Amino acid sequence: MDFVDSLSSVDGWKNIGLAVGIFLIFLVLRKLFTTYLFKFIIGFVKNKKIDLITSILEAFEKPMRWIFVIIGIQLALPYLPFELLTAERESQIIRSAFIILAGWGLYNLADSTALFFSTFSKNFDVQVDRIVIPFVEKFIRIIVVVLSASIIGEEWGFNVNGFVAGLGLGGLAFALAAKDTVSNLFGGVVIITEKPFTIGDWIKTPSVEGVVEDITFRSTKVRTFAQALVTVPNATLSNEPIVNWAKMGKRQISFHLGLNYNTPKEKLETSVERIKQMLMEDEDIHKETIIVNFETFNESSLDVLLYFFSNTTAYADYLEVKEKINFKIMDILQEEGVDFAFPTRALVVQQSEDIIKQDTNILERSRG
Repeated sequence: MDFVDSLSSVDGWKNIGLAVGIFLIFLVLRKLFTTYLFKFIIGFVKNKKIDLITSILEAFEKPMRWIFVIIGIQLALPYLPFELLTAERESQIIRSAFIILAGWGLYNLADSTALFFSTFSKNFDVQVDRIVIPFVEKFIRIIVVVLSASIIGEEWGFNVNGFVAGLGLGGLAFALAAKDTVSNLFGGVVIITEKPFTIGDWIKTPSVEGVVEDITFRSTKVRTFAQALVTVPNATLSNEPIVNWAKMGKRQISFHLGLNYNTPKEKLETSVERIKQMLMEDEDIHKETIIVNFETFNESSLDVLLYFFSNTTAYADYLEVKEKINFKIMDILQEEGVDFAFPTRALVVQQSEDIIKQDTNILERSRG
């Protein structure tokens, strides 16, 4: 029966109504599933604190909604009084749709890579670096997209093997054309394997200084302290010296204390000893290396060298520790009556004997 004949008969309209009704029923079931059943299942799993299953369900939530639509269409099509699609074409479309939904869910599930690694680490007592997670997420997504496209291509009769072989033949030309991209990819592999830094670390290189926010196959994103986001190619970053301030176990404090030249030797010795003792007793100072010594006679000061480390490496906390120590040093020097030196120079003016006699004669003549 063709389309025109089906519309001219009562049975045809009944069948169309039945097909539409079946489809609407599945739309209602989809709404009920989304509003009640799925939310109930998610709430139950969350209460049980099963994070892994929760992530899987949330990743497949939207694909599962579309399953009702696809099943409704599949069940409604046979009731249409005309042939909209051939049985073979209908089967291809339905199977392709399910493949797309499965790939969609797996693609969303890649966002839970960090959770999978966390669960793996807890169960097997294996530490997984955070730097690996972004690479794994992107790799999984690429694999899911490629596999889904390949399966759908085979479903529709495309020669996927020939396509892959063609890629192999053109691989050399592609590699030459994408030389920089390949270099960045290998740079990313170097960063992952050597682990000079990870996400959240404060790094400094000749190119950039800031906190690492993201690492991709091509580049690394660094947030500077001026809040600018700098994207550095991995090939550049992997070939530069990298200072990772986040890996410091302690932070250096070093400076010279200039004291007045009028300071008596006894007071200088006492001040040096008291400052060293103060550093030894301070809980924020690392006890391994503390150097306080009268080092040199400077041009306008007696210089005392202070060299020690703070336990904290965070910059703001480090500055607070340094400020506290400075105030304590000022208190010690005030108690000992020792003054800070400031740059001074003595200007000596010396006249020759002939000039002095000449000036004296001139003065006498002016008086006479």
